[in-house]
Amino acid sequence: MSETGGTDLSATLRRIERAAGALATASVARMDDTLPWFRGLPADQRSWVMLVAQAGARSLVQWLRSGGGAGEGTQEVSDEVFATAPQDLARSISLQQTVALIKVTIDVVEEQVGLLAAPGEEPQLREAVLRFSREIAFAAARVYARAAESRGSWDARLQALLVDALLRGDSPDVLASRAAALGWTDAPPVSVAVGPSPGGEVAAVLHTVYRQARRIGVEVIGGVHGDRLVIVLGGAADPVAATGNLLTVFGEGPVVVGPAVPSLDEATESARAALAGYRAAPAWPAAPRPVHAGDLLPERALAGDAEARRRLRHDVYAVLVRAGGELLETLDAFFAAGGTLESAARALFVHPNTVRYRLRRIADVTGFSPLAPRDAFALRIALTVGRLDPVAPSQTLTPPVGKRSQIGDDQHQSL
Repeated sequence: MSETGGTDLSATLRRIERAAGALATASVARMDDTLPWFRGLPADQRSWVMLVAQAGARSLVQWLRSGGGAGEGTQEVSDEVFATAPQDLARSISLQQTVALIKVTIDVVEEQVGLLAAPGEEPQLREAVLRFSREIAFAAARVYARAAESRGSWDARLQALLVDALLRGDSPDVLASRAAALGWTDAPPVSVAVGPSPGGEVAAVLHTVYRQARRIGVEVIGGVHGDRLVIVLGGAADPVAATGNLLTVFGEGPVVVGPAVPSLDEATESARAALAGYRAAPAWPAAPRPVHAGDLLPERALAGDAEARRRLRHDVYAVLVRAGGELLETLDAFFAAGGTLESAARALFVHPNTVRYRLRRIADVTGFSPLAPRDAFALRIALTVGRLDPVAPSQTLTPPVGKRSQIGDDQHQSL
């Protein structure tokens, strides 16, 4: 008696060993007849499937000899049955397709049980093959799970390197090569969002990011840097709104979105603005979540962000200087009067309607309304920065962009 629970199957096992090649050939022929997608595989991948089928027949023999057909407490099939195939095969053939291949092979073996089994051993072999088919399917699932875990870890590292390259401002060639390795489609516009990481395994965090991004139909690349989660978004017409749909992937705290740029090559600008805004965001406790980096210009300037100071100096203060001295004079008087039109008009010896007109002009040329509290704060900081580091009125200026540089941003309060 043997561990297989019945008659000694040694004669049957010898027959299976001798027939391993023929079984594999018959299985591949059956796959070719019944699985249309299998016929489309390249020749090298089909040959690897043949080798795996042969290894499967040998594995059946080894499994039976080790007591695998004994019923209760049977051993698992060794994952080495799939070791003959390269790892790339797991990327070309899905787990579902692999299960289909296993089913075809088992069907072929079952059909040959009458020829493979020694006299009197057919019932035991048939039952053992049924158990083996279950175990081989579990082995395939383990192989694919490990491959997915390995790819996830590698992708997480590659994404972290790409995000790091963005933050450092590496060359476009470096960014393009790393993005291509991740399958990135450079769909414009591109922007960068920064917020707190939710914690936990990096691969798990990025998996959640990708799952949410697929739901809203945007391209993403993510990286966890310390306690921050950095996400590059592509193809989102409104990056702030898209980030709003991804808030669940961030931890508690401010989430800042950088300005939209045409491509990944220029995303360093967006990343730097988003990081600067993230560092300055605690100074505005009532900020929306997410918030555009352009809405944090005054806080960024106070925190020492040179780009925010430059924008306030060039796009606000210098614009007011070029527009005429009466606008600066009116703004100073309006602030000195505590935001009261009539008091400002008396200080300037003009009619209140003149003050209203000038305040409207200020909003038109700068994008910031003196009557809106947040805008008034930005204008005060711009005046301070501009006077500390004045710009010549004749210097070439960028068009007024107001709080944001995106098309379709919210309109400011009218006067």
